[in-house]
Amino acid sequence: MKADILIIEDVKELSDLFELYIKKEGFQAFSCETAEEGLELLKKRNVDLIILDINLPGMDGFEFLQELRKNNSVPVIIVSAREADEDMILGLGIGADEFVTKPVSPKVLVARVRAVLRRSKMSNTKMNTIDFGPFSLNPEAYSLKCNNNRVAMSAREVEILSYLAQHPGQVFNPEHLFQKIWDNRFGDLTTVAVYIQRIRKKIEKDAKNPEYVKTIHGKGYSFNKDMLRQ
Repeated sequence: MKADILIIEDVKELSDLFELYIKKEGFQAFSCETAEEGLELLKKRNVDLIILDINLPGMDGFEFLQELRKNNSVPVIIVSAREADEDMILGLGIGADEFVTKPVSPKVLVARVRAVLRRSKMSNTKMNTIDFGPFSLNPEAYSLKCNNNRVAMSAREVEILSYLAQHPGQVFNPEHLFQKIWDNRFGDLTTVAVYIQRIRKKIEKDAKNPEYVKTIHGKGYSFNKDMLRQ
């Protein structure tokens, strides 16, 4: 698996260590010490994944992520010493694909990188576009468009929406979605609800009264099959 990975971390010893382990796995890796530098670099070249610290000089990691998600859906792994649930929920809520707390073993981080890259790789199997309302969802290209304008979505958001839309009318509980999308039987299931809310804010006219992604109380989530366009 080939990939270009950007590390945004102001502690040089740490970014050098991450870069060393990532390169040992056969990936390309390069580093920036500030969010501003990272945004400028992304104007000139594409990357396959970003490892992002929160506590950065100048613009912090959350601000960087908000700016990035205006037009870029590249996967992002936040690696932060801040362990508060509020920070994790905020990070996931504004577009991160993973949230890892420091200290983290470089080997564990590389495993997370591989998992996120594997999930975000386009499938070799051709999939049809799923059309609903003004939206067109292409699971293969990890793309969602509204009236032909691209909607900024993280890879994980597209995966969840695609899974639900590919099984319209079926109800899936958070445990099932966590296992299918995160490829993990264990974890914080509230993460699923955070992502559902993120998706709704981007596709629903009223996120509190959704038309597309419905909550079936006591059971889970379901994509409204009546909203699909033939």
